[in-house]
Amino acid sequence: MTPTRSPRRRARDVGLDVRAPKATCDDRHCPFHGRLPLRGQVLEGTVVSTSMQRTAVVERTLLHYVPKFERYEKRRRRYLAHAPPCLAVPVGHRVRFAETRPLSKLVAFCLVEDLGEAARHVHGEEAETTPTAPAAQEPA
Repeated sequence: MTPTRSPRRRARDVGLDVRAPKATCDDRHCPFHGRLPLRGQVLEGTVVSTSMQRTAVVERTLLHYVPKFERYEKRRRRYLAHAPPCLAVPVGHRVRFAETRPLSKLVAFCLVEDLGEAARHVHGEEAETTPTAPAAQEPA
């Protein structure tokens, strides 16, 4: 007799101070419901694209000091991170992502927590907005 699995799979402890998502998934590269180990850096950024399958582009903005001009310049770094289906993070949200083993040529990070909507507008794709009041009626 084979043991029966409960329909609700428990999320595994990933070793970080993050809450497990309420939804479940069958993704083997999910750190909560699969077997993907997390290690190394834990970073925060803003999701700027989710057009790829189970992959998100996360952008971090950094300030770099230029001694010649005694000013700071903005620099940005984009990371490709695996986006597990149980998180379902939309464009424009701040996320926490952690380093993993390489999953493909360019993907070596995985999203682990959705921190909510970002404070500023995201360049690239349009962030989804809630509909406002209807526009004025056209003159007849």
